[in-house]
Amino acid sequence: MTDDSSPWLVVGLGNPGAEYAGNRHNVGFMVADLLAERMGGRFKAHKARAQVVEGRLGAPGVSSRRVVVAKPMSFMNLSGGPTVALRDFYKVPVERIVVVHDELDIDYGTLRLKLGGGDNGHNGLKSITKAMGPAYHRVRFGIGRPPGRMQVADFVLKDFSSTERKELDYQVDRAADAVEALVLEGLERAQSTYNS
Repeated sequence: MTDDSSPWLVVGLGNPGAEYAGNRHNVGFMVADLLAERMGGRFKAHKARAQVVEGRLGAPGVSSRRVVVAKPMSFMNLSGGPTVALRDFYKVPVERIVVVHDELDIDYGTLRLKLGGGDNGHNGLKSITKAMGPAYHRVRFGIGRPPGRMQVADFVLKDFSSTERKELDYQVDRAADAVEALVLEGLERAQSTYNS
């Protein structure tokens, strides 16, 4: 049974630094930024090597939930350390941890929510799973496969294409809605709405 006083921890994955800001690999940061804006908060440095915002999601009152939104500042392939440090600091049970990340195996503009599973070669997930096991929620933001013979590493570290950018704000908004639905209504209801 989950203690209702414990917050949810939403971790958006990305790489710190202006040169990475628009990369496909940084879509988790983009969703985290929007959630922070919705909560009316500003990111502050945390000793766990992360930027965090604490606040509430949902309508004011009984139905809102306490949430910590975090962006690890450790680079993608070391995301596990900050995630576990935040989990321990805020005493968050694993079933209240949501990781938002880019996903190669689903088309751009497609979202998938799930609990647990493999890392699918994603270095951020690999690091988190190694640090605390796989039993956390994921909001997978489809970026599609690289064109032609482009290497995956090059593809994820490139900015979204001009065509993709036309829809990017909408897609990031939808992913933030999916995180809110997961936190407020539970996985099954959020999946039925967003797993298109």
